[in-house]
Amino acid sequence: MRPDDIAQLFDHVYWMRDRVLAAADSPGVPLAAEAHATIRDLRATLVHELDVEWSWRERLRSPDPTRFSTTADDLDAGDFHSLAAVRSRWLEDEREMRAWLAMLDEEALNARCRAERDAAHPFWFHLQHLYSHAMQQFSDCAVSLTLAGRSPGELDFLDFALERERAAREQAEPSRG
Repeated sequence: MRPDDIAQLFDHVYWMRDRVLAAADSPGVPLAAEAHATIRDLRATLVHELDVEWSWRERLRSPDPTRFSTTADDLDAGDFHSLAAVRSRWLEDEREMRAWLAMLDEEALNARCRAERDAAHPFWFHLQHLYSHAMQQFSDCAVSLTLAGRSPGELDFLDFALERERAAREQAEPSRG
């Protein structure tokens, strides 16, 4: 695994997040309504995903990555009274995540993982785990939003890649006026 590959996966995570937050940022979208099709309501799912990204990053970059911090509490959905509060915290967390990921070189990504005492897999497996977890949580959010009449649209990786390619082509083309 190469650093650019990991960066692209997390670009996709934040693209999915932005699509979900944009769909959720509409009047009438119930952030804390009872979940009928998923295990958490929309706000709790968003905060859970944010918490997983934050807590795993803290664990993986700590001197002892075999356990989670005993001094850091889990994020509580009740502490986020609005979608703007979730977004604000997440943008801050994204900056920290991207800065940390940028410090990981190919050797670090492919080195034996130290987060599990008896693991033989490479470190990047844990970053892939974070990516897969995000896909699941944002899919749950998409279900909740779709039931509320505000689908975020497709969240697939290829949709993300094609959108980026189109944007790059449009930026490279001289403006026609």
